[in-house]
Amino acid sequence: MNAARKTFQYPGTYEMHRGGVLEKPTVAYETWGELSAGRDNAIVIFTGLSPSAHASSSIADPAPGWWEEMLGPSRAIDTRKFFVVCVNSLGSCFGSTGPASIDTATGKRYRLTFPVLTLEDVAAMGHELVRHLGINRLFAVIGPSMGGMTSLAYAAMYPESLSRLILISTGPRSLPFATALRSLQRELIRKDPDWLEGNYQPGEEPIQGMRFARKIGMITYRSPEEWEQRFGRERVPEERKTGDSFALDFEIESYLEAHANKFIGQFDPNCYLYLSRASDLFDIAEHGGSVPAGLARIVVDRALVIGVSSDILFPLHQQRELAEGLAAAGNDVTFLQLDSINGHDSFLVDMDRFRPAVHKFLSET
Repeated sequence: MNAARKTFQYPGTYEMHRGGVLEKPTVAYETWGELSAGRDNAIVIFTGLSPSAHASSSIADPAPGWWEEMLGPSRAIDTRKFFVVCVNSLGSCFGSTGPASIDTATGKRYRLTFPVLTLEDVAAMGHELVRHLGINRLFAVIGPSMGGMTSLAYAAMYPESLSRLILISTGPRSLPFATALRSLQRELIRKDPDWLEGNYQPGEEPIQGMRFARKIGMITYRSPEEWEQRFGRERVPEERKTGDSFALDFEIESYLEAHANKFIGQFDPNCYLYLSRASDLFDIAEHGGSVPAGLARIVVDRALVIGVSSDILFPLHQQRELAEGLAAAGNDVTFLQLDSINGHDSFLVDMDRFRPAVHKFLSET
């Protein structure tokens, strides 16, 4: 556990959105900046599927975070001005209660006895954390990717509890293409003989299934245009070839292999299954009967919706749908189309486009 990680324990029985309960679940989080005397400068960040709450470095933990170039003193999310809270999702494996956690009722890991997880549960535990911190109204909620859907759930479940909303590379629901890909990732993990119906031991995880799932993920996170520009038809040098005539002939194959190997041991497979499924289950229409009705529940002073033209996981038309739906409900909405070639991962790597947009929105009065 890093020194910057803090935890909040829900003081009782939490009833899950789709049934089942958790006894005194824990949510891990990190903070940057100082809460103002009026408690009106707080920003909550909900993450994508696999990141921890360590979005940026701090004195307590100087290691670079997953959004290092976006968050910090004098950066787009300026921690000299804002008190920023990044929440590790319920169901994750970085300090929050999830399938890899110990069930106090049995003394064993939850594994597949963990109840069905939804992004509404992630949002609800984030809201409980906000209340625990003594904050009645947030200055902003920010969510990229899966975190954007969690942010939508938060805004729909707790209307008028936030002033601003930033939705990045996300959508009101998972499209069939994205669901199909995540379904295949989950199947590859579950078909790995080492998965053992979720009963693998620590250190004996289904490595091959996780490697394959990560490779598919990496393909969806970037764009064909980027692959062509970065790799083209470039071949792997002879000294790096394995001798297998069907493997690692092209540099793009080597790239995927490196990312798959890097991911091993970083994320619990059962947690991956639960959060992946939660992404597919989310549908803002469940909060009103249709997507427009669900978005109509959201009341904010201002909203910023950012999409990327090369994103194949959450295509640009989904961000347009969000922006139009929020505007139709009477919200002041800014929609930005960024023409990055980095695909879905643009919000992590194309800082020259994303930083100015986020900074401008948060700075405007």
